[in-house]
Amino acid sequence: MRWLILSSTVAMLHAQSGLEYTSPLGMRFHSLPDPKGVVAAAEKRAEADPKNAKALLDLEKAQVSVWQDREAVATCGRVLALTPDDAAVLTERGHRELPLREFKQARTDLMRSAALDSQRMDTFYHLGLAHYFLGEFSKAADAFRRAVDLAPSTDERINSTNWLYASLRRAKRDKEAAAALAAITPDMTNTEPHTRFYLNLIRFFQGRMTESDAIPPQPAAGSDDTEAELAFDTVTYGIGNWHVYNGEPDKARRYFERIVKGRVWITWGFVGAEIELLRSSKNASVTPRTAPDCAVACAGLFGL
Repeated sequence: MRWLILSSTVAMLHAQSGLEYTSPLGMRFHSLPDPKGVVAAAEKRAEADPKNAKALLDLEKAQVSVWQDREAVATCGRVLALTPDDAAVLTERGHRELPLREFKQARTDLMRSAALDSQRMDTFYHLGLAHYFLGEFSKAADAFRRAVDLAPSTDERINSTNWLYASLRRAKRDKEAAAALAAITPDMTNTEPHTRFYLNLIRFFQGRMTESDAIPPQPAAGSDDTEAELAFDTVTYGIGNWHVYNGEPDKARRYFERIVKGRVWITWGFVGAEIELLRSSKNASVTPRTAPDCAVACAGLFGL
């Protein structure tokens, strides 16, 4: 009976969500169900006025809220057909292409956005991620340095410095990496809760926090706590990456494998861990696994 209930639940969830991404590691991930019909309502408003850029951007925001990144990219394209030189929309499309692992397309959009408007911090932040995930570490460092320079707050400076340091270390620009860390002084702290995890990573890199103290608890299997998984992925990837550039690939790999057991496939930590496991597969056997569909794993969010 329990199996029949689960099968019915899976069928219902798949009917409510779509496949967004299939990983080379054998994992399939879906958007979330939309039981309140947020996307449908936004689609209705947008279709009533298809040349209204604001209505389309409201639709894109609704799609992102339920992890419909592929659909959000398409909606950004509709906006850009109306306003082709909109740097903000180019940045948004590049942002949404990243969790779809469409890194080259993201790089193209974000470079164009930067050429149109050189003062957008979020453009350089996401351009840095595109370069980083493509293994272009020096270019990533240059983009993240620009993001640090443009940061409007301490929180944004901390977030960008974490990735700047990682990029510089992967590019073997160690002296510059040390200087970037030193710019985050002991008295600097976060305002936004999520920034605490990037700050903890920086304190770990600085030797001010132990590895075990920096890593948040790993969410239990089947947990519906998205924020807890985001925190875990963020810090665990950063520490695993630290082991990569400090010559401890086996320890790094164990961290990355812990991350991809999760379900929040849109986090930068998850994306990074997946890439590192794919890279390591060139030198060692990586057994693809079939993860539970995201729709199944997310059932707990709706009490199913």
